[in-house]
Amino acid sequence: MLGKLLPVLLALGGLGAGIGAGVALKPAPAEEEMTETCAPTEDVAAATPPEPEETDSDFAKMTNDFLVPVIREGRVAAMVVMGLSLEIEPGKSDEVMNREPKLRDRFLRVMLDHANSGGFDGAFTSNGAIERLHRALAESARTADPAIRDVLILDINRQDS
Repeated sequence: MLGKLLPVLLALGGLGAGIGAGVALKPAPAEEEMTETCAPTEDVAAATPPEPEETDSDFAKMTNDFLVPVIREGRVAAMVVMGLSLEIEPGKSDEVMNREPKLRDRFLRVMLDHANSGGFDGAFTSNGAIERLHRALAESARTADPAIRDVLILDINRQDS
């Protein structure tokens, strides 16, 4: 019985794979065909999200990434590398970036506190952990210079030892 059923099952499997490949590899319809058959309606146009508004902010990337050691049992267990950017009031970028050494000091202190409190352990990229770090960095930046609106975390990577 199995000898007669196996060729039928293989044929059906091959037929299904062929149909699936044909559907997946079918060429897209030409532009003319699309406009005739797929003309947008007013409902579709209304459902299109609005274009994002342009912000009235300048952005400045911190010149170097931050290296933060994660200490466990008196040893460096991991290194965290972070890249930050600042959202600044328009026209104040040069003024703020002249204070970059002071900002780097403040940010590094916040990151070290975060690391020492276990913020870079486990699922360190979870919304809660990142939000706590983001909030602390932004507060520190605004204290240093009110022209800074926000601190953006561009990159974050942990390398375990």
